[in-house]
Amino acid sequence: MYNIMSAATSFLIFGKTGWIGQQLGELLQSMGEKYEYASARLEDCRGVLEDIERVKPTHALNAAGLTGRPNVDWCESHRVETIRANVVGCLTLADVCLTKDIHVTYYGTGCIFQYDEQFPLGSGKGFKEADRANFVGSVYSFTKSIVEDLLKAYPNMLTLRVRMPIVADLEHPRNFITKIKNYERVVDIPNSMTVLPELLPYSVEMAKRELTGVMNFTNPGCISHNEILELYKPYVDPGFTWQNFTVEEQAKVIVAPRSNNLLDTTRIQAEFLGILPIKESLLKFVFGPHKKKII
Repeated sequence: MYNIMSAATSFLIFGKTGWIGQQLGELLQSMGEKYEYASARLEDCRGVLEDIERVKPTHALNAAGLTGRPNVDWCESHRVETIRANVVGCLTLADVCLTKDIHVTYYGTGCIFQYDEQFPLGSGKGFKEADRANFVGSVYSFTKSIVEDLLKAYPNMLTLRVRMPIVADLEHPRNFITKIKNYERVVDIPNSMTVLPELLPYSVEMAKRELTGVMNFTNPGCISHNEILELYKPYVDPGFTWQNFTVEEQAKVIVAPRSNNLLDTTRIQAEFLGILPIKESLLKFVFGPHKKKII
């Protein structure tokens, strides 16, 4: 694969209580890497600087921010908190780290795009890193699109567009599969998705390579909600059933619209030749470990 062991690097993780932040700590520990968690909130410039002076990292990993609980609809009624964390905080960290010559990897989102006439559903044409956001239908996506544009000015930044992240723990509430298997009804739309057990180690290597700019941080290809649940059934729960509904029907039970898109993965595939297509990655890293296949 690749060697990501190095005594020369040290990491400061922002997002200690967050889902991805916790996984990053576990990952770095398993790799034998030197790391610490930040104690300051991102928007606290003085606190961020104190954390950096205390840890003296070579790299910062920003997995902090607000996505809302139980979902992004929360952000619609908590706009100031969302802006403070997702925009002000990200810019504060980027700015402080630039003055200290520290590389920052930011775990952002690819939920800033939507299928349209130029990128039709089913066409196989994916949004590239250079493409500007065309979906700002929610406060969450709006803040993420703004901060991605602003962070492009910082030469020390790598922004990773994460989408519908998935892990092998099929009961974790943040896992995309957990979410859709617990919904009463689901839409059935192909999307780009991120299998974290495979891709998170790549992000550490990206940081060490000090890659910059924007990276579509998803597995190649796309997969629909139904296709995922069709895998879940034989591998995990043979008696599982679900119902579908349309995007129009979904709109009646949610506050903010949801993003659906395909991201182009040319850049990440060039960096990591062994990256698996989404379905293969799900079988290897998510469903395979459950070993309950009956077909």
